[in-house]
Amino acid sequence: MSQTRGKYDFCIGLVLAMSSSIFIGGSFILKKKGLLRLARKGSMRAGQGGHAYLKEWLWWAGLLSMGAGEVANFAAYAFAPATLVTPLGALSVLVSAILSSFFLNEKLNLHGKIGCLLSILGSTVMVIHAPQEEEVETLDEMSHKLGDPGFVVFATLVVIVSLILICVVGPRHGQTNILVYITICSVIGALSVSCVKGLGIAIKELFAGKPVLKHPLSWILLLSLTVCVSTQINYLNRALDIFNTSIVTPIYYVIFTTSVLTCSAILFKEWQHMAADDIIGTLSGFLTIIVGIFLLHAFKDVNFTLANLPLSLRKDDRAANGTLLSTYDSFNDDEESSACLGEMQSIESLSARRNGSLSAF
Repeated sequence: MSQTRGKYDFCIGLVLAMSSSIFIGGSFILKKKGLLRLARKGSMRAGQGGHAYLKEWLWWAGLLSMGAGEVANFAAYAFAPATLVTPLGALSVLVSAILSSFFLNEKLNLHGKIGCLLSILGSTVMVIHAPQEEEVETLDEMSHKLGDPGFVVFATLVVIVSLILICVVGPRHGQTNILVYITICSVIGALSVSCVKGLGIAIKELFAGKPVLKHPLSWILLLSLTVCVSTQINYLNRALDIFNTSIVTPIYYVIFTTSVLTCSAILFKEWQHMAADDIIGTLSGFLTIIVGIFLLHAFKDVNFTLANLPLSLRKDDRAANGTLLSTYDSFNDDEESSACLGEMQSIESLSARRNGSLSAF
């Protein structure tokens, strides 16, 4: 019965995680469209600290879509481990990239399509080899986990790094360095996932009739989640307003996933009882995702499609036919260049004579 229940929860978590990725991927497009409309109207941009986007209905539609995605994501964390839910966020990269090419005129070339495919394959490998987290059934158990020295040190470092980025690095380099605002969203996101996991346990206990509302941890988790999500929304808006959506989304995914996996490993001790093949599979899947994200980002300005591939192959075949053809072509090119150069010199000489320049002689 317990095994059947576990498979049922797994399927529910899987469906919710995939739905979340679709909503979140679409939310990036709606928000970007709203921010672009504001820019055309001459309003103060979000990247400069403006909040005119609060009056734009497209931005609110994007926020509602992201809210729906986060709710689905919230529920997914309650049914499945974080190492299953988080990697599936790569689907939001795929959704965002495809929709960007249709609605934002941000072209997705062959490298980008291969990158999206690699991201999905890497996510699949990570899901197959995902570690099993320690079961946490009550808020008291969650409180004990949050009080672990390892997690306390991790959370303290996250808060310190975030404050340094927000107060010191952001005002100086936030407008030019894409990693500043995205790193703020990502590292704080690791804490928000922990809060979501705890609140999911609290909701389960609430439905079971336990006095959850009297437990102080419930309110602490709710307040912490509100602060974390508000900060993430603010700085993600700034990153989207300044930089290209097809760049922001994949980089945010990589850093956010790394932060969440690290946090989850420290909090739930997921890696202690993993077999060697599962460790290798999990790391290989994540590296595959990173390679896919790199292809999507690094070659975004290269105009290369399947239509260009036969031409490239013909050039390669031509170069492989031998040096005789290359020498002959080079000789012809030299003759043509010499003829053109001689003609240009004759024209310049005649012009100089007409102008009475001594240099012509």
